[in-house]
Amino acid sequence: MGLGPTIQLRQSQQLVMTPQLTQAIKLLTLSNLELEAAIAEEVANNPLLEMASGEEGGDGPGESEPSPDEPGPAEDDRPLDYDFEQAALETDSFTDVTVASTDGEGFDFDRLEACETSLCEHLMAQLFGASGTIALLAQIIVQQLDETGYLTTPLSDIASDSGATKAEAEQALALVQSLDPPGIGARDLSECLALQAKAADRYDPAMARLIDNLELLAKGRMSDLKRICGVDDEDLHDMVRELRAYDPKPGCAFSAVAAEEVAPDVFVRRTAKGFAVELNGAALPRLLVNRRYYQELKRGPQDGKSKAWLSECLASANWLVRALDQRARTIVKVVSKVVERQQGFFDHGVAALKPLTLREIAEAIEMHESTVSRVTTNKYLLCDRGVFELKYFFGSGVASAAGDGASAEAVKAGIREIVAAEREVLSDDAIAELLKRRGFDCARRTVVKYRESMGIGSSVQRRRQRKISGG
Repeated sequence: MGLGPTIQLRQSQQLVMTPQLTQAIKLLTLSNLELEAAIAEEVANNPLLEMASGEEGGDGPGESEPSPDEPGPAEDDRPLDYDFEQAALETDSFTDVTVASTDGEGFDFDRLEACETSLCEHLMAQLFGASGTIALLAQIIVQQLDETGYLTTPLSDIASDSGATKAEAEQALALVQSLDPPGIGARDLSECLALQAKAADRYDPAMARLIDNLELLAKGRMSDLKRICGVDDEDLHDMVRELRAYDPKPGCAFSAVAAEEVAPDVFVRRTAKGFAVELNGAALPRLLVNRRYYQELKRGPQDGKSKAWLSECLASANWLVRALDQRARTIVKVVSKVVERQQGFFDHGVAALKPLTLREIAEAIEMHESTVSRVTTNKYLLCDRGVFELKYFFGSGVASAAGDGASAEAVKAGIREIVAAEREVLSDDAIAELLKRRGFDCARRTVVKYRESMGIGSSVQRRRQRKISGG
């Protein structure tokens, strides 16, 4: 065999992703907020792109009248049975398209509101107007609280760092602990519960001894607690019931930072013809190509480099508008199929959820599974039952009497209902048997797995908890 150079012909396959394809895939994955930021960046870099309000004209998202000097869009090849109403729902509001065919009320957007006051802001507002060393130290302590409302920094460190005495730090801590909500500024669970008992005027010697012996309460040693507290069964049960009403993490009622509102990407609404899927036009940026400005630039003096740059800007703008339109249509197509497969959920709730995979949806709409995965990432759906991430509707499940199976969420809902309604504490085998009567073919190990994932204790733990609460 010779060692000299030779010419060989080889055939191979490889996937070549153009910059446009890469960007289209990225746009499909982005949430509405991320999409708005990405489009704002494109508008800043391309003078032919501009944002438009929803009131401005146009036949679709980002469309404008083409000029005679540039090629127009392809001829309309839509079939005669094309569903114009469904297509309009992808870009127009639901009321604009179907107001004549429905008599229901609009969505209640108040359900999307979130608490935007942080714990620090809430406490600082109560300290507003106070002055002096103690008030200043109280503000420092407030800033040291963790998100649950506990003070994890040693008080001696706060005193030394601020140049105050330990007595002044204790007074400042007492001031913080007097603020709303009760229990704030505690250094451990016992102090937190004691502060709430004092605020409720229930901190008597018996309650104090009960709080000092929480480890016995956790073990269910009620006889020892009766002896230590000096009370009978009825009094002890009342004290435990009172204790259980307190909040062990009072700071969690407030957000650590201003909470961000989840803006749904699509609406699912019941109509006379079934369920309609509507894009949330208010959350989607509307992009237009400024063709008038393009004509002005084109008529001006240009060299070869400027002409190439202008053509590139126009091509990029046109492509982005088409990519956004395709993104919107793909989302509606995927969600519509999900709603069709999970119609039982929208009619009857979580108990009617069915097992569903990305592959099933991909095969039904003739798209790749990865495309469906990107569509369901960081996307939210608003329906009569609340706001749900699209991923919520996918998951494994168990066999059911109906033959279609039941999703894991449906089984979990069944377990939750059975445990909540039990008079006598049921074993996992008993729960599995009750689920079978409801049509869920669950083994005991499946019940254990789902029960533990929901944080529901075993029959022994629930029996002990019932004993503690006096049930």
